Amino acid sequence: MSIAFTLPPGSPFAGSGTSRHPNEMDLVRVTRALSARERYLYVRPDVLPVEGGYLVRSPCCSRGPDPDGGTIDIARLEWRESVRCWVLHRKVHAEDRWLEDSLFARLPDALARLNTDPERQFWQ
Repeated sequence: MSIAFTLPPGSPFAGSGTSRHPNEMDLVRVTRALSARERYLYVRPDVLPVEGGYLVRSPCCSRGPDPDGGTIDIARLEWRESVRCWVLHRKVHAEDRWLEDSLFARLPDALARLNTDPERQFWQ
């Protein structure tokens, strides 16, 4: 039996049952994986379920994207069923839009890219 049948109405995980994501197990996996990131270790990012995947948000410590130091979007992970892969998006804050960064067959590989971020494109 699917866990979706036991979720209360309005739960972000209570979809139609046809989509694999978001789901509670991967939400926990993403949240835990972010503890291994290499940038801004002193802030605690939030992982939110969104249609088809997960949104990573975090307080803005550099004051670059948000001079007031508010919470900003860091990344969006989307499961693309048509090609059976994870799409990692990064936020272009100056233009307030999402940019497709890379594709991965496995969620851990997408999270490794997000965590290392050598060009500081996600954790600004």
